Amino acid sequence: MKRFYYISDDLDDLEQIEHDLETGGIARPQIYLLSNDDVGLDNHDVNRVASFLKTDVIHSGEIGAMLGLAVAGVILLVAHFSGIAAQVGWVPFVFLAIVGFGFATWEAGFIGMQAPNVHFTRFEKALAQGRHVLFVETDREDQKKLKKVLKQHPKLERAGTEVTHTRVLMLLLRNWEKFRNWALIFQGRPNKQEQ
Repeated sequence: MKRFYYISDDLDDLEQIEHDLETGGIARPQIYLLSNDDVGLDNHDVNRVASFLKTDVIHSGEIGAMLGLAVAGVILLVAHFSGIAAQVGWVPFVFLAIVGFGFATWEAGFIGMQAPNVHFTRFEKALAQGRHVLFVETDREDQKKLKKVLKQHPKLERAGTEVTHTRVLMLLLRNWEKFRNWALIFQGRPNKQEQ
């Protein structure tokens, strides 16, 4: 998948772009708006970035998990090669390895909560100036739809692209959105797009 970033000053225009993208066939979970203007976002029907995703908690947690695996491996190897596990048993060392893994992941996640998301650091200056960042997760088919919609919105500034590994997550989110909309209609309640 490929993520396209765009910057704009106009929340009304971004709301219209998001609506046009949805109408054009790009699912709502693939479209996000990053902004420091929470009040403005509350007054618009846009798919905002969750507050915890503005931090680096996920990325740092992944790094902590890798470090935790290394710590757990060292604990188990030391227990095995020192011969202590043969005398005492494996249970305390397996438990210690699990605790070491969990602690490293947990601590790295806490460190990540204090840092901005690594994918969004390049937009800090624009966000501080009151601008807004739209990003769209696309596969090849969606890229054609994106280009078609963006031709109608020339004021939108292109701010870069990056390759992501979110194909499975996007598939799950698309299907969840379809199910949610079906369930709302089945219950006789309109979804957000119909209001």
